[in-house]
Amino acid sequence: MALCTHLQAIETILPAPAEHVCPECVALGDEWVHLRVCQACGHVGCCDSSKNQHATRHFQAAGHPVVTSAESGEQWAWCYVHQQLAEY
Repeated sequence: MALCTHLQAIETILPAPAEHVCPECVALGDEWVHLRVCQACGHVGCCDSSKNQHATRHFQAAGHPVVTSAESGEQWAWCYVHQQLAEY
């Protein structure tokens, strides 16, 4: 299967932040499981296994289609629109 247009458009991966936190979860006093980085704006949000699912909520609010894992040793991107995963 060919990569979707959103994944093809990624030229440079925005890196994970130095501080490994979901700022929205911190503000709520909640915990998270894993972090994702929006490749359109750099927003950091928690994954869908986390209670608040801030990365997905950011996609729904902002329409930014691609996130990458912020986890050490993981190199993949996910397109919410096309439900497609790509390793890099």
